[in-house]
Parts: sequence; structure tokens; C-alpha cells
Amino acid sequence: MRLLPEIIDSASTIQEIRRNIHAHPELRFEENRTSDLVAEALSSWGITVYRGLGKTGVVGKLDGDLGPGKMVGLRADMDALPMQEHNTFEHASKNPGKMHACGHDGHTAMLLGAAQYLSNHRDFKGSVIFIFQPAEEGGAGAQEMINDGLFKQFPCDAVFGLHNWPGFAEGHFGVTSGPMMASSNTFEITIRGKGGHAALPHNSADPVLAGAQVVQALQSIITRNKRPVDAAVLSVTQFHAGETSNVIPDSAFIGGTVRTFTIEVLDLIEQRLREISHNVSCAFDCQAEVSFSRNYPPLINHENEVEFASKVMCELVGEQNVNTCVDPTMGAEDFAFMLLEKPGCYVFLGNGDGDHRAAGHGMGPCHLHNPSYDFNDALIPVGVNYWVKLAQRYLEQAPA
Repeated sequence: MRLLPEIIDSASTIQEIRRNIHAHPELRFEENRTSDLVAEALSSWGITVYRGLGKTGVVGKLDGDLGPGKMVGLRADMDALPMQEHNTFEHASKNPGKMHACGHDGHTAMLLGAAQYLSNHRDFKGSVIFIFQPAEEGGAGAQEMINDGLFKQFPCDAVFGLHNWPGFAEGHFGVTSGPMMASSNTFEITIRGKGGHAALPHNSADPVLAGAQVVQALQSIITRNKRPVDAAVLSVTQFHAGETSNVIPDSAFIGGTVRTFTIEVLDLIEQRLREISHNVSCAFDCQAEVSFSRNYPPLINHENEVEFASKVMCELVGEQNVNTCVDPTMGAEDFAFMLLEKPGCYVFLGNGDGDHRAAGHGMGPCHLHNPSYDFNDALIPVGVNYWVKLAQRYLEQAPA
């Protein structure tokens, strides 16, 4: 790896920041302590700080000493998850029921490391915009920052994001052009029938029976309506009905998620889900109420920015350690909203297989959203170098 010595030397300091954030996790739109930490660090390095975008978001603007030029946005997420940590090492969560189980603590720390380095080396044209985003975990914090004028106030020419990826070799990069992560959508179906005595079912309209048929029929959308070459997932994850053994209930509830890589496939699935829910329920003398929520759009990487970022990654860790055709994932990311507004690229940085975890980690695997997860601090100098080189190379280009 071609890592800058100054960044290697500062890695232990950034590690302390990362572990500090990990020990004090905050949920979406509650990242007050984290935002204060980020803002104070940026200010101490002479970076202009803006607050209030997306409620608890923080933006740092660093202008180069060589005059005006391009403007590049670098984004990290700050929020934690509402789950109990199983780790017991020193920097484990001190906030019960809250945990940095997705590595946002590491993302924030690495971007802070890049901000510190670039503030000491301002020999570039243009501006770097450091975007510290709240509420990635289900709160669409990226969209909230955009709604509050992020790209009007900071009209970036391109925006870049990064996520650690467990199971991917430590320090290796993965990226692909086009769809990288799926849309995230939820549905709720309430089937209303006519309750009654379970021994006299002919006097009732059974929503449980109707619901069972709906659950089965929904999978036909994936196998019979969608083209086989179009990737999509429809998972029913909830089915609630009834309170006791001898009563047919009045209603049944079905809930789940839909993931797609294109809006066209999503449109098809939503249409068929509504039709099947209503028509199957009607066949059993019941009625269906359907709610379908489109939460995050697909994350679509832009070809030119993928090519540019790939060159930076290869320069940093070697071509053999960069997969430019990594498999897309059905996970979702609200950085997708930023890529709808600006050209850009989102990449995976390998977090390894969990061997990095200190004594006191939980017995579970080191997977995202697992209570035994911990970010791999060995990635800090790699991630910081990536952000630094990416910004420097991008701003070296002639203004648009």
C-alpha cells in the first residue's frame, strides 16, 4: 500500500476518536454529542463549519490556497442502531440499547482524519466539502440535508461515499458502475374479514385463511411477473392475527420489504402486490387495505466517477486489491439520494472477517447489524488516504 507517513502517524489519534464515538452511540437525528465532536474538531483545524442541515448534520468547507476550482463532496454517516451491544471491551457502548453496529463511527473518524490532513496541506485549487450526515439508518438523513439546501449552499461537482464491508478482505476495495445497492421499500397489508366462533367457520369471513393465500401469492410476483434477469426481493416478515384458539379474528396483518435495483421493477411489484392483496382477499369475502412506502431509491453509481475513483483505489492499494465488478447488494443506503442530485461513486472497503476484534468481543460474527460487530481500526489509514487522494486528484482536474 502507498500510504502517506503523516497519515500513518496520526492513525492512533483517529482511532481514539473512533472508539470515543463507538462508546457513545446516538440514534438517528439524536447525534448531538457526535455532531459537537465533529464540529469542534473541524473548527480546531481551521475548517469552516456549518450546522443544522438535516437537523444534526455537520458540514465542513475547506478552500484550497491555489484559488477557485472544482468542489468535491465527501460524505460519512454518524448515527448508530437501536440494539444492545454484546461486546464488553473498553470502548463498548455506554448507552444501553444503542450500538454502532454498522461502522458509522469508523466512517466519521476516517473522514475527520482526511479533514485534518487536508487542512494542513491546502496546496490545491477549489474546495473540499466534508459532509457528516445523520440518520442513515432509516431516517433518510441524506434527503433531509438535501431538503435543507445542502447542494444549493455547496454546489458540489461530484460527491463520494464509502462503507466498510465485513467478509471482504481487509483493506481491499469493491465498486461497480450502475446499481450498487437496492431500493428499500416496506409494505403493510391489513385484511379485514368477519370474526366469529372457530367451531362455526361458515358464519365468518376468515382473514387468516385469506392472509395465508396472499402470502403465498405474493411470491408469484417474483417468479411469474418479473423478468428472470431483473433482480428483486419480496420478503414477508410479519404475519399477525388472532388472540386465542377458538376465535376467528376480524383482521390479519401482513408486513414486509421489497428490494429492487430499478424503479421500473419496483413499479411492477407495487402494482401486482396491490392487485393480489385486493383480489385474493375478495375471493375469501374479505377486504384488503394496502400501504406501500418507498423509503430509499436504488443506489446507482455514475460511470465516470467509478472510473475515476477506481484509479485512485488502484494507486493506493494496487490493482489486485480492487474489485471493479463487485456484486451489488440488496442492502440499501440513503447516499442514493445524493447520487440522484449529483454525479458520484460509492465504494466498499473490506473490514475483514472479524479477527481484528479485541478481547471482550461477543460470540457472534462480525457482520453489519450484529451485536458482536466492531469496526476494524486497521482500515483508518487506508480510508483516510483514500479520501485525501480522491480529493486531491479530483481537484487537480481542470474546472468544468
